[in-house]
This record gives sequence, structure tokens and C-alpha cells, in this order.
Amino acid sequence: MSSDAVKKRKPKVIRNEAGTPETKRGRAEGEQDVLVYNEEVELEGRDPQQDYMLYKDTCAALAKLMAEIQELKSGGAKVGSVEMEERRRQCSVHFITLKKLNRMAHMRLKKGRDQTHEAKQRVDVLHLQLQNLLYEVMHLQKEISKCLEFKSQHEEIELVSEEEFFQEAPAEISRPHVTRDDHHQLTLARLDWELEQRKRLAEQYKMSLARKEKIHKAIEQKREYLSSLQPGLQSIMQASLPVQECLSMPFEQMQKQAEVARHLPPPLYVLLVQAAAYGQACDKTLSASISGDVDEAKALSRPPEDSQDDESDSDAEEEQQNTKRRRATVGVQLDDKRKEMLRRHPLSLCVDLKCKDGSVLHLFFYYLLNLNILTVKTKVSTTTDLSGAVSAGELLNSESLLNCLYASDHGQETPNPTNRYQFDKVGITTFVDYVSDLGHPYVWVQKLGGLQFSSDGAQVCVLMGNALSASHMERTMKLLQGRLQARLALHKQFSSLEHSIIPVSGECQHLFPAKVVSGLTRWTMMSYQEFTVRFFQSGNTLSNRGIENQCLKVWFLPVCCVRRICSSWRLWREEQSEVNVFRAELQGPRPGLQLLTNQIQRLCVCLDVYLEMESQVCDGSEGPKEFPREKMCLRTARGPSRLKPFKYNHPQGFFSHR
Repeated sequence: MSSDAVKKRKPKVIRNEAGTPETKRGRAEGEQDVLVYNEEVELEGRDPQQDYMLYKDTCAALAKLMAEIQELKSGGAKVGSVEMEERRRQCSVHFITLKKLNRMAHMRLKKGRDQTHEAKQRVDVLHLQLQNLLYEVMHLQKEISKCLEFKSQHEEIELVSEEEFFQEAPAEISRPHVTRDDHHQLTLARLDWELEQRKRLAEQYKMSLARKEKIHKAIEQKREYLSSLQPGLQSIMQASLPVQECLSMPFEQMQKQAEVARHLPPPLYVLLVQAAAYGQACDKTLSASISGDVDEAKALSRPPEDSQDDESDSDAEEEQQNTKRRRATVGVQLDDKRKEMLRRHPLSLCVDLKCKDGSVLHLFFYYLLNLNILTVKTKVSTTTDLSGAVSAGELLNSESLLNCLYASDHGQETPNPTNRYQFDKVGITTFVDYVSDLGHPYVWVQKLGGLQFSSDGAQVCVLMGNALSASHMERTMKLLQGRLQARLALHKQFSSLEHSIIPVSGECQHLFPAKVVSGLTRWTMMSYQEFTVRFFQSGNTLSNRGIENQCLKVWFLPVCCVRRICSSWRLWREEQSEVNVFRAELQGPRPGLQLLTNQIQRLCVCLDVYLEMESQVCDGSEGPKEFPREKMCLRTARGPSRLKPFKYNHPQGFFSHR
């Protein structure tokens, strides 16, 4: 049989991966039968594990054939030999098997992915159905809740009680025979009764509104009448101003000050009230006034939302641009924080204390908002010019005028312990650096404002501030007046001493004899540092009768220091004891403001007594004998130290020993 006949009889096989055998069978009449090979159908009948084992065996057989071909080539076999060709065909068959297994694996992977996708779609459909059901359940639950929470409008109406309803309502509305057994009918009847009552009250409300309109018109007429009186009253008030000033009854000024005082901080307000009360009761010359920016104080007292300034949009944009342009450094931020920490209230209080000689002590009180303390600045006004005395320049200095008004109260540090921790946050080491600008925070200033601080920083309640201020007001005011009078008197004495004049008041004439020969020749001023260096070299000189070889140099500190220059070495000890130990005798009448000049005058008297006594008892070696004895003494000297009789006895007029 020929090969062509065999080919005609051999069935035709078509490999199809996607279709089914039925779809590929006989598409036209007269066409011969065709057998279709479908790998998907074969894939369903194959075991993946067996394919895996076949893959391993095929790979092993292929590796073995390759090794044999390598050996044959090494043995010198030709390329077209039978053994080589046979093994090549076997390798080709194995490669075809591997390709088929590869297709099977990809088909299995695709089939698995398709099955997974179909399963996910089914799950998504079920999940969507579940969500729909849950949403429907939630919607039904909300509807049920709304139905359960529904309140009828009549439930918000406050109806009268059932007992009151049956007592007051007429029978045609209450219908007791029906409503007592039927709750619904009872509610309807109560609503009808409520409607009747409201209609009656509405009529009464209209009548009340009509009466209100009449009363309002009457009030407006009276208000217009009172407004017409305002210009006349103002003219009367203006005309009465001279009378108010003459009678010291400034009602208008007091009214204006009371309006401004409402914006003072509590400590300054307490101080103002107590100072005014003290002035009316004890010192008519005391006056208190308020100064500062009232508008800023009003803005400060408003709530934060009301205190904001109404700025235009352009200003706000410009401020934002300026803020973006410059970035504040750490130093600038600290300076701003310090300024905010030390910020004062825009209103301050001025209290004026007047003395009998016409001089005035002005006290300016300030309140530091964040530190919660009061500070004070001073100024002195006098009727005479006080610029002549050079040595008295520091007596009326505002920085030291009120120092130690009370013991150990220098006013250099804040009395509030809380401020120490506030200073640490903004880098302030000490408050002394800011005293000249802010004022002195004396303790007595805090008490006058009703502030008192304990060691742990707890503040006394402001409600106790009035009592605290009142308990210290009188004594403090007297101390302030006494300090001013003492400094002015000392200033006047310094002015006289610079002209070599020792002023002795008439009340102190009895402390000295009628005739005093010694006098002041020079009065100079030096600092404490110079004093410590030149204690034995310079000072204020007292001379007797113009004789230059009998003189004293005297330094005046809290006590009087006397140094002998050419006189006896015992003189400086005796005279220093006389003016310091017995200074109570030299105080004079209260308040004792002539102590300095009385001490200097006593030194002159002691120098006279010493020279006269020495001229009588010495041989001329320690002093001249040309001083005649003019002082009457019981004894010229006493004891081994030869003490002199420096004590002057008035009115007898003689000197004796102590």
C-alpha cells in the first residue's frame, strides 16, 4: 500500500484549546468526519500530581540524554551518526512533553484564577445583599425609634392638675361621668379647658399692653421735661463752681473722679478710698487725684471679645505682611515678654501731702498688672528755691527720700515671692534695674493698697484690703509728713552751715550760754569713701576766736566724729561723748529737727570751756593762756583723766561735770 493511500485514510486531528468537540464537527455538507483534540477536556481528566512526576521524570531523562550526547561527542562520534540522531529525536520528544506540561500548568493557573474570581464575585454579591439588609434593618430601627420617641405637641403644654381641673372647670367641659374612666377623653377635656383659660389671659394681656403704652407715653413726656431742665442745671453748676471752690466742696470734680475710679484696679481703688476718707477725717489738706488714659483702662476692663479693636481689612493685611517680613529673634521675644511682665495699669493715683510751710509731697502710685504689686514715685514741691545748698543735694532725691520709712524697707525688691518665679521665665535677675522706671515697691505701699504677702506667696483676700489699708493709713501718712519736714529742716540747716552760720532756734536757746565765742569756719561735703580714706586728714573745721592753732575737724555721720588737730588729745573723746551720748538733751522740742545744729553749737561751747579751763590749769605747754575765763564752773577738772565741766545748767548759767 502506498503512502498516499495511507495519508488519505488517516483521520485529520485539529488541536483546539477553547472550543468543544461538538462546535468543530462537520461545518458543511460533504466534508469528511474530523476528530477534534481539546486540551481543556484532557486537562480535566489529568492528575496534577502525576503531571508533576512526569515533569520530573522527563527532566531526568532529558538530562541523561544530554550527558550521553556529550559522551558520544567526546568519544569522537560524528554528528550525523545513528546514535546521535536517535538521541536527538528522543530529546525532541521530551521537549514536546515539557511544552505540553507547561501549557497544562498555565491552563490550570488560569482556571484557578477564573474560579477564584467567580467565587469572589459571588461573595461580593452576597456581601452587598447583606449590607442592603443591614441598612434596611437600621432604617426600620430608626423609624421604630422615631415612633417610640414621638411626642405630641400637647405633652409640652403644662396643664393644670386633674384635681384642680375637676374643681374649676365647668361640667360641660369636665364631663366627670366620661373623663374619669377614659384617659383620652380626660386629656381632650383638659386641653379644652387650657384653651379657654388662654383665651381669657390673652384678653387680659391686650388690656395690659394698652395700659403699658399709656404709662410709656407719660414717662416719655416726663423724660422730655427732665431733658429740657439739663441745660439749666448745667448752667447752675457752672455758676456754682466758685462757691464750691470757696467752700472746699468740689462736687463736680468728685463726681468726675468717681466715674473714673470705677476703672481703677482693686489695690489703687482701695488706696483712693482710704486716702480720701483719711483726708476728710484727719487731714483736710490731703488730696488724691487719678491720672492716665481712661479709654485704655476701659478697654482693659472689657471682656476679651469686646476689647478687640475694630481695624480695617487693609490695616490687618499690612500687619500680617509686616509680621511675615520680620522674624523676631530670641532676644526681641524676651524683651517683649519683659515689657509685658512689667506692664503698668494705664491709670495711676496721685496723693498730695501738704505741710504747714506750704511744701507738698507728691506720691504717684502705680499698679503692675502681671506682678500684682504697687509701686510709688515721689516729687517734692516747695515755696522757696532749694538749689542753693550744695551739700544737701541728695536730701530730697526722689530715689532715696522714702527709703527705710519703716525698718529695713528699702523698696529695691518686690515683696511678692511669686514674682521671683515669673522673673526666671523672662530672664530678669533683679528688680533693682527697673526701680527707676517703675517706682519703688515698698511694703507699706502694698499695705496701703490692701495687699499683703506671706512667706509662701499667699495673698490676703481683697475683701480684707480696706481694713488692712485703714490700719496703716494714719501712721504712714504721719511718717511721710515727718520725713518731709525733717528733710526740709535739714536742707535749711545745710544751707546755713555752708555760709558758716549755726542756726539755733528760740526753743533751743536755753541749751547754750548767752555768749559763745567759737564758731564754724568751713563746711564741706565728702562721700563715705572719701571719709574712710581721709578720716585723719580733712573735715569740717571749728575754730575759736580766729586762732588757727586751736581747731577741730568734725565729721557728721549717723553720729558725730570729732578729731583733735592741735588741741589736747583728750578733747576729741570728751566732746564726741558729749554730743553723741547725751544727744537726747540736744533734740529740743518735738519733733526735734534741730539736732544737727545743736550738736555743732554744743561743740563750740565745749571748745570754749576747754580752752578757758586749760588756760587756768596748764603751764602753757598745751594751750595759750590768752583766753580769759568767762564761763562759770564749779570745778575746772575732775578725776585722773582731768575731765572738763561740759554740762551746761540752765537757768543758773554754770557748767558742771556729768
